[in-house]
Amino acid sequence: MLRPVLYLLLVIVFSVGAAGQDFVPDTRATEVIKKAVAALGGDRYSSVKSQIGRGKFSEITKEGVVVSFRSFVDVIVYPNKERTEFKGQGLKNIQVNVGDTGWVFDGSMEVLRDQNETQIANFKKGIRTSLDHLLRGEWKSEGKVSYVTRRAGTLGRRNDVIRLTYNDGLAVEFEFGADDGLPVKAMYKRTNADGEDIKEEDRYAQFIETAGIKVPFVVDHYTNGKMTSRINYESIEFNKSIPESIFTKPANAKSVREFKL
Repeated sequence: MLRPVLYLLLVIVFSVGAAGQDFVPDTRATEVIKKAVAALGGDRYSSVKSQIGRGKFSEITKEGVVVSFRSFVDVIVYPNKERTEFKGQGLKNIQVNVGDTGWVFDGSMEVLRDQNETQIANFKKGIRTSLDHLLRGEWKSEGKVSYVTRRAGTLGRRNDVIRLTYNDGLAVEFEFGADDGLPVKAMYKRTNADGEDIKEEDRYAQFIETAGIKVPFVVDHYTNGKMTSRINYESIEFNKSIPESIFTKPANAKSVREFKL
């Protein structure tokens, strides 16, 4: 539920460091994760197998101007199937990923095509930097977690910070409220085409309980401290039956237009 649809619009390369580091199991980091899972719904959160999210997605310039405003439907079947549809200005764009494969439909050009290696790699990295991947423990064969510090938050609050470091060097820091255990933000870096480190950050807000699970209905994304997008969910449904056919690449572009999600 915490896999931002923003990743479906970006083609980015994350910075990596040294691989193969040895870690000592960090019990404090494990306790922070357990507290967060409990805060989000405990077993109800952990038992989610699929979700359907609907809402609005806004892209924002560094000057704070909204340049794109679209509705979306995001369908996830854990751990690695996702279909996202964006609609705006009379056009529809779709991205579908299933493990190591994927396809896209560009409504402006009415073109249906397979994803390239970069797009598929970008989808996988989006999963690896997500809160769901952390809290569900899907990273355990790929890296280690460690407790970092307790950091000042907003309005006098304090946040517990843990770091998930993958074996290939990708590192993601997550902050959780020290009092309530709720997720606050996720932070990571990427390297742009000029070799510069870019700081990326997702901030979570407006938690609403849905079917016994607390969900952040607002996810703001920041790049180098500037807000660049907002996801605003209007509804989220869990464990609905999802037909396998929605992930199958259609025969042609006309079939995409006629499909009803």
